[in-house]
This record gives sequence, C-alpha cells and structure tokens, in this order.
Amino acid sequence: MATGFVYSPRFLDHDTGRDHPERPDRLRAIVDRLKTHHIWDDLTHIPFGPAPLEWVERLHDRTYIERVKQACEAGERFIDTADSAISPASYEVALLAAGGAIAAADAVASGRVHNAFCASRPPGHHAERDRSMGFCLFNNVAIAAEYLIRHHGLSRITIVDFDVHHGNGTQHLFENRCDVLYVSLHEHPMHQYPGTGFTHERGVAGGEACTLNIPLDPGSGDGEYRRAVLDLVTPAIEKHRPDALLLSAGFDAVDGDPLGHMRVSPHGFQWMTRHLKRLAESLCGGRVVSILEGGYDLRLLAECVSLHLTALMQDEGHDEIMAMKAGV
Repeated sequence: MATGFVYSPRFLDHDTGRDHPERPDRLRAIVDRLKTHHIWDDLTHIPFGPAPLEWVERLHDRTYIERVKQACEAGERFIDTADSAISPASYEVALLAAGGAIAAADAVASGRVHNAFCASRPPGHHAERDRSMGFCLFNNVAIAAEYLIRHHGLSRITIVDFDVHHGNGTQHLFENRCDVLYVSLHEHPMHQYPGTGFTHERGVAGGEACTLNIPLDPGSGDGEYRRAVLDLVTPAIEKHRPDALLLSAGFDAVDGDPLGHMRVSPHGFQWMTRHLKRLAESLCGGRVVSILEGGYDLRLLAECVSLHLTALMQDEGHDEIMAMKAGV
C-alpha cells in the first residue's frame, strides 16, 4: 500500500527571513534529497487545498485567526513573539499547511494510502489556542486529530511528538480530554524551550493520565530514546489502543542540530519510525499520519526525513531496497 506525501511549493512563500532557523531552505533540502535518491516518484502525492476555517476554529480562537490574517496583510514581521516571523503570504500558507494535514488524514482514513507524511511549513505543535509560539501559527497535528475524530468518527487518536522541543500547544489543546493521548519525548524543559513538558504534566480533569511527557537529559542519543520508546511510549500506546497514530515529526534531536543538545542519529529516527509503524499495524490497521515539525541543519534534516519516509514506505520484505534508495 502506498505512502502519501503532502508538499506544495507554496510552502516556500512563508518568508521568515534569511537568518531564521525555520526557513524555506528546509523544504528545498528535503525535496532535493528525495529526488536525488529516487524516493520522490515512489510516493503518492496527495492533492490538497487550504483548511476550511471551520476546522481551524475548532481548536483556535476566531479572534486569533483573524489577528494572524490582519498581521500578515499589514506586512508585520512578527506575531506574538520575535520567534514567530511572518510575511504577507504566511496566513494563507499556514491555512494550506493545515489543509495538507487534513488531506493526509482523509487519505489515510479512507484507505487511499496506507500512511502519509506532510512536508509542510510553518510547523504547528507550539501554537496555542489563542497565540503563536516557537515558529508556529496553526497547530497542524491537532487539527488533523480533531478532523479524524469529528469527521471520520474515530474514537481514539494517539499523537507521538519526538521533536526536541515540547509541544506545549498540542498538550494544552487536548489536556482535558482522553480521546487524544499526547505523548512527547523532548529535551528536558530545564534546558530547552518552551520550558514545559515535565513528567508531572499528565492532563487535567477528564484528561487526567492522557498526557505522557518524557523529558530526556541533554546529550541523550539512540540508546536513551530506544529505552524510552520501548519502556514508556509503547505500553502507553498499547493501553490507549488508538484508531490512528499521528506523529509530530521533529528531527531537531539529531546530533548536530543547532537548536538541540541531543545525539540521536538519523538511523535512530528510522528505528523509531519503524517501531511506531509496527505498533500502528498491530493496533489500528497501520494508519499513520506524520507531520513535519522541527529540524534545522539542512543536510541532517533531509537525511532524517528520507530515512523516516523509507521506513513508512517499507514492506517488511523490502527493507534492503528502500535502505539503498535512502542512501544508507
């Protein structure tokens, strides 16, 4: 079964400035790598458009959405924080990124593809209900989760976030409910932005115990991540028994990323992807939607994404062929 892929050159129009870490060259590097290693043509390219406002408004305040629109139309350079750079096209591009997440969710839920990856920007997991944070405007993975529940009638969604930064926005949007299990592996908040994601943050009210934060010490690498996935992440997912698995796929925990202090190898991300994919195969028919978050060294990001994609694309009997395509 095919792996879906969401990408548009329009994502490059979100202009954050040449020196901003979250810049269009991130996607250019990914696309170049996928084409060079002959992965691009093996993907099923999913058509998509901007997210309908009704779905964005389910998770973001209407006044915030309008404020983003007006700030972009006015040519402002930032919104809410100096980290969140914007340009005249950013509002439309952010709606397109959310629309790509919805289209990927549709394709996976309907069985048109087995799983899907969104090479989109701006990222989303820091976006709160009413404010931008950490390069993020609209919370793409949260919108996809809500869409799967409300439109496709799925009962339970698990989101696994392995970005080096804690996804404060995703946690806060779902922390009072248990139909969405949010699991985050991230650099310890005492050492990393945004300073949230401690182990005691487990959800509130009706969402108690449906948030699992796994903060890891700076310098953690493949071994520490593997143990966390096997000992903590896997039992939590098996207990939740989701109908679909969503990934906030940030690759800034890779060894050498300028914004992280971790030592995960590109193959460490590939192992994690394979393991989560196998879990999804056993629990929810393999339904996985992965959405790009961070990753700021261009060469390493492109390598990580290509290995992530080949793991999603692999049938168990074709590992060697796909590894060759990834340049392993």
